[in-house]
Amino acid sequence: MPDSVPSRRQLKPSRKQLGWFLLLRVVFICIFLGGTVVYQVRDGLTSAHPALPFFYLLIGLSFAHALASAVSLPRVKNLVFFTHTQIAWDLVFCFLLIALTGGTESPFPFLFVFIIISSSVFFSTREILIVAAASSILYGGLIDFQYYQVLPHPAGLPGLEPVAGREAFYTIFIHVVAFFLTALLSGALSERWRRSEAALAEQRIDYDELEALNKAILGNISSGLMIVNSQGRIRLFNRAAEMICGRSLKDVYNRRVDELFPGLEIMSGQGFVFHQRAEGEIRDASGQRKVLGYATSGIRDPRNRELGLLVSFQDLTQVKEMEEQLKRSDRLAAIGRLSAAMAHEIRNPLASISGSVQLLMETEGVSDEDRRLMGIVVKEADRLSSLLTDFLTYARPRPPQTEDCDISGLLDELIDMCGTDPRFDQVVFIRDYESGIRFLVDRDQVRQALWGILINAAEAMGSAGEIRIGVNREQGLIAIEDSGPGIPPDIAERVFEPFFTTKAAGSGLGLATVYSLIDGHGGRVEMTTGALGGARFLLCFGPGLVLS
Repeated sequence: MPDSVPSRRQLKPSRKQLGWFLLLRVVFICIFLGGTVVYQVRDGLTSAHPALPFFYLLIGLSFAHALASAVSLPRVKNLVFFTHTQIAWDLVFCFLLIALTGGTESPFPFLFVFIIISSSVFFSTREILIVAAASSILYGGLIDFQYYQVLPHPAGLPGLEPVAGREAFYTIFIHVVAFFLTALLSGALSERWRRSEAALAEQRIDYDELEALNKAILGNISSGLMIVNSQGRIRLFNRAAEMICGRSLKDVYNRRVDELFPGLEIMSGQGFVFHQRAEGEIRDASGQRKVLGYATSGIRDPRNRELGLLVSFQDLTQVKEMEEQLKRSDRLAAIGRLSAAMAHEIRNPLASISGSVQLLMETEGVSDEDRRLMGIVVKEADRLSSLLTDFLTYARPRPPQTEDCDISGLLDELIDMCGTDPRFDQVVFIRDYESGIRFLVDRDQVRQALWGILINAAEAMGSAGEIRIGVNREQGLIAIEDSGPGIPPDIAERVFEPFFTTKAAGSGLGLATVYSLIDGHGGRVEMTTGALGGARFLLCFGPGLVLS
C-alpha cells in the first residue's frame, strides 16, 4: 500500500488517545451542560423548568458512561469497536440533548460538528463521512419529527414547537452541508496530520539510529576523542580516551584540560590552539608517562558559531620506545662494525709493544726506575688488551647457542658467586623466583649479561643495600633491581651506548654488551625505576623461549 494512503492498522486508535478523548468529553460536559444548567436556574427561569429533571438525568448518564468507559478501557481488546461505540453514544446523546432543548430552537446542534471532528482523530475519511451522514440523519429526522409533530415526549414535558416546512428544509440543508463540509475538511486535515506524524516518526527513527550509530562509533573508534568547550573544560571523553589516559569520563568531565593534561598545547590566552599534527606528554592516573600524538579542530554549529575544540589523539608511547630501540640498535651496529675493525688494527701493534717491553725488562743493566716504568707500560697494555677483548665481545658477539637452561639454578649460582666477591659483602639478595624455571637461551651469554648488571648494581649502591632478582614465567623476563640512587632521567637514554659511563675507571661497555647479548636472543632490555628506589633492569626474552 502506498505511503500516502494510511492503512487500517495505521488508524488503529491507541489507549492513550482514547484516554484523552474520554477526559476531554468529561471536561466538555462540565463546561457546556453544567454551565447551561447554572444559567437556566439562576437567570433564565423564575420557576423550575419541566425539562430540567431530564436534563439532569442526561448529564448523570453521561458521567456514568464516561466512568464506565474509563474503567473498561484498560481491559478492552478490540479498541476499534470500543471507539465506534463511543462515537455512537455521542451521536445518540447529542440527539437527545437537542430534542430536550427545543429542536430547531436548541443551541446544541454544533455538538454534531465536534463529534465529526473528534472522529477524524480515529477514523479514515470514509468513516468520517459515515459519521457526518449519521449526524445528518439524526438531526434531519429530529427536524422532520418536529415538523410532523410525531416525536414522542415524556409525560409532563411539552412537545417541540411546530416548525414551518420552508424553515425545516432550510435548517436541515444548512446543517447537513455544515456536517459534510466539516467531515471533508477534518478528513483532509487528519490525513495530512497522519502523514506528517508518520514522516516525523520516520525522522525520529532516523535520528535515533544516527545517535546510536554515533555512540557506537565514538565507543569503538581506536583513537581517543575529547571535546573541550570555550572555557577549556572537557565535555566529551570516549572509551578509547579513557583507556589511553587511564581516566573515566566521570573523572575528567567539566574539569579544565590544562590542569589534567598540561603537556598538550590546546588552550592559550587567545583561545584554542589548532594543530594538524603535534606530540605531547601526559601522566595517566597511575602517574605513568605517556606520549600522545594529537590533532585539534574546531566544532561549529549550523550558524558557524564556535562551540568547542575536538582533540583526537593516539598513544605513541610504544612507538616512541620502538623508535628509540631501533635508533639505539642502529648506533650500536654502526659502532660495532667500526670497533671491530679498529680493535684488530690496535691489538696487533699492542701485542708487539707489550712483548718488546717485556724483553727489555729482562735485559741486564736496566735500572729499577726504568723497570718500574716498563712495568707500567706492560700493565696498561694488558688493560688495553682486556678492553679490546670486551670491545670485540660487544662488537662481534657470537650467535647464541641456545640450550635448555635452568634459569633458577643459574641465578642461584650467580648469587653464591657474589658471596665470594668483596663488592657484595654488604649486599642482601632477595630471591623472587621459583625453582625449576627453564628458558631456551645461551647459558654463558645470559650469565655474562646478568653478571654485568649485578656488578653495576653493587657499584651503584656502594657495596651496601638490597638487590631483588625476579623471574616472570608467563612473560619470559628476568628483573633485577637495587636500592641504589637510580639513574638520573637526563642520562637514562644513553646508558646502553658504548663508551658512555659515569664511573671514573669504567669502560662504558658493560651495559652496551648486556644489550647486545640479549638483542642477539631476539629480546630486549628495558630500564625503569624499581620498588626499592634504584634502577630496575628487565631482560625480556618473551614467552616463546620459556620451557617450563
